[in-house]
Amino acid sequence: MTSTEKSTPHFDIPKECKAGVVVNEGPDFRVEIQMVPVPEPGPDEVLLKLNATGLCMSDVHFMLNDWAVPPMSTFNIRCAGHEGAGVVVKVGSEVKGWKVGDRGGVKPLWDVCGQCELCWDGKENYCQKAVYTGLAATGTYQQYITSPAKYTSPIPDGVSDEIAGPIMCSASTMHRALIDSGLKAGQWVVFPGGGGGVGIQGVQLAKAMGMRPIVIDSGSAKRKLALDMGAEEFVDFREVKEVAAEVIKIADGIGAHGVIVTAIQAYNDAISYVGGRISGRVMCVGLPPAGTTTIGADPSHFAFKNLHVIGTLVGTMRDTQAALEYARRGLLKQICEVRPMSAMPESIQQLRRGEVAGRIVIDFNQD
Repeated sequence: MTSTEKSTPHFDIPKECKAGVVVNEGPDFRVEIQMVPVPEPGPDEVLLKLNATGLCMSDVHFMLNDWAVPPMSTFNIRCAGHEGAGVVVKVGSEVKGWKVGDRGGVKPLWDVCGQCELCWDGKENYCQKAVYTGLAATGTYQQYITSPAKYTSPIPDGVSDEIAGPIMCSASTMHRALIDSGLKAGQWVVFPGGGGGVGIQGVQLAKAMGMRPIVIDSGSAKRKLALDMGAEEFVDFREVKEVAAEVIKIADGIGAHGVIVTAIQAYNDAISYVGGRISGRVMCVGLPPAGTTTIGADPSHFAFKNLHVIGTLVGTMRDTQAALEYARRGLLKQICEVRPMSAMPESIQQLRRGEVAGRIVIDFNQD
């Protein structure tokens, strides 16, 4: 073999692997570290050994079972998670374009049909036959998982697993929201909850796109993270009496051009951050428990201000690739605290309580 040739790496695949398993699904759920069987990939699937998984609030909602979707147990799924990054250790018999040793990631959508109008139009994130990772397919809280080859995201060199994992959901989702918003360089965009794991990715992307991010959140840790990652201003809702007035003051005394709502508590006030701005956009990203939240205003306000309230979902395959490219260029930086596998159960409860700045990423290679 010449020095320019690369041999195919070999992986010893165990029969069992570690996983964060949900116990007592519902309001009193907890996660336990258990040993579970390593799955066998189907003909069109790859088997991934994950090195890292992000912890996302959507995981908590699946385990709480407080969204208007069937419970995880309906699909016999015991592991949540949808922000996985690792390496291909086995490929199915029909797989093309992937080989053992390639790096790959798993997103909120485990698979889509690829045969409907939405998939053809690059809107496969709305595919009505989509399979949700961590709900209807085993999620990334399990170290060895299968993934459809056609919907696994390649991870480029120069992007670590700690950065790539959260990109699969949070950065990809924020990229989609910013694209759907139609906001332009130089415009003010507000991120309520922007110190959290999803919002902080939006802050970085908005900055990279030339927009002017304002973060609304609370606490010194989130303030530092937001400002370090590109926010022009940080408004602490616990310290500022009139948050909307402060946002309007910052945004030229008129109001924000856009509001990207990731914190579900912010829906009541989101429209007020637009102030007197014409053609403002409020992007609905965060998903509250079913039946608990509405967003709206007097119809005259919509008419006279040309106000847009737009729903947006997770990112597409293309959004994920775009976000990974931002990371490769150094424009999406590490926003996570990396913790060992043993810290997963308590970390998830901290996330549930709103105590996490940025993201927590679990390193499967640390006990």
